[in-house]
Amino acid sequence: MKALARRLMMPMGLLLLAMMLGACQTTEGFGEDVEAAGGAISDTADDASD
Repeated sequence: MKALARRLMMPMGLLLLAMMLGACQTTEGFGEDVEAAGGAISDTADDASD
């Protein structure tokens, strides 16, 4: 039983690491989208005040 658990730990750990790295990319992309939206809102507000 211990041997089976030990054999499953490495692939599961690698899968978890891959998922965490993928989430970082997704979070970074989401942050860029929010930043772009904020810039567009700011530009629109500047145009409206002119």
